[in-house]
Amino acid sequence: MIELDFYGTLVAASLVLLLGRGLVTRVGFLRSYNIPEPVAGGLVVAVLLLILRTCDIEVRFDTSLQTPLMLAFFATIGLSADLASLKKGGRVVGVFLLAVIGLLVVQNAMGIGLATLLGLDPLMGLLTGSITLAGGHGTGAAWGAVFSEKYGLASASELALASATFGLVLGGLIGGPVARLLIKRVQVPGCSAQQPPRLPKGFEQPNKERSITPFSFVETLALIAVSLLAGNLLNGLLQGTAFELPAFVCVLFVGVVLRNSLSALGLYQVFEREVSVLGNVSLSLFLAIALMSLKLWDLAALALPIFIILAVQALVMALFAIFVTFRVMGSNYDAAVLAAGHCGFGLGATPTAIANMQAVTQRYGPSQIAFLVVPMVGAFFIDIVNVIVIKLYLALPFFAAV
Repeated sequence: MIELDFYGTLVAASLVLLLGRGLVTRVGFLRSYNIPEPVAGGLVVAVLLLILRTCDIEVRFDTSLQTPLMLAFFATIGLSADLASLKKGGRVVGVFLLAVIGLLVVQNAMGIGLATLLGLDPLMGLLTGSITLAGGHGTGAAWGAVFSEKYGLASASELALASATFGLVLGGLIGGPVARLLIKRVQVPGCSAQQPPRLPKGFEQPNKERSITPFSFVETLALIAVSLLAGNLLNGLLQGTAFELPAFVCVLFVGVVLRNSLSALGLYQVFEREVSVLGNVSLSLFLAIALMSLKLWDLAALALPIFIILAVQALVMALFAIFVTFRVMGSNYDAAVLAAGHCGFGLGATPTAIANMQAVTQRYGPSQIAFLVVPMVGAFFIDIVNVIVIKLYLALPFFAAV
């Protein structure tokens, strides 16, 4: 057993990012299909750790930094949210949310249908639907406990975590290829002389150089720290109430309020350069730690029927993004980037969606509307509508008899 402490894990995560960048730069396949750098490096390390485990060598990381990094990323998303800009994207947010709800319904119907055909408990199909794919590890663990205690489903929690892990991996792998396929059908901004070039904002192109001063860096760091503190306090107050929300939603909400309140009062204007840099650092390190910590043997432990269900769910996600998300969002370049993002949090999580879109926009050009819509829907709405959809399915007579 090799256990890396806080510092060792931070070094490992940094090396994973450097490895991922090197792989994407040198391997044409990864570059062509817009595979995010943290995904490329993280999966290589996860495979190496799987090989070491077969030799009775196991490596464990200190993941205590993972949650703060995720929350810091969502804090920067909130601090980047200008309500004046959000008003402009109101209709687009609504249309995208409808597409997201449609996928949730399809995922659960597909999971239940396949589970029934394969002779499994239909609850397993629901667990391998939107609960773990759109919901991720947190939602999966919560509902896994409910299914075990209330419905007597054996090993529900283990199945939920393995399914969420599968979704996280596939969500980071299929977004780029889907976007590449769709971009072939559209005109990429910047290719037309009639379209003036636009400087990228926020998280659109993370590798663009941005000037930073020590004082402005500290100011932005203070805003993120306030968002984390107030967001966690708010999350604690809402625990056990009808308004209970995940911690990252509370942190993002505080970031939105903080940015727009300071601006409305004329006290301070958030520097988006620093916010985007700190947000991208948090995002990259979070994904690196999450992916290099993957226990791929949990996926190997999945029974073949469950693996079949999850593989079909990944295919359904790709087809839904191509034939539904892309079309309802306008069948243009922004729609292609949105489709890549939808693959990210439709199977994994919002950070995976952002990484997918960054991999696309870094190569083809910025998409302001995509980076406005996906974080808001992925953070604010997905968990709420997912719970509603899940409860509606459980209310069906079909499950009442289970």
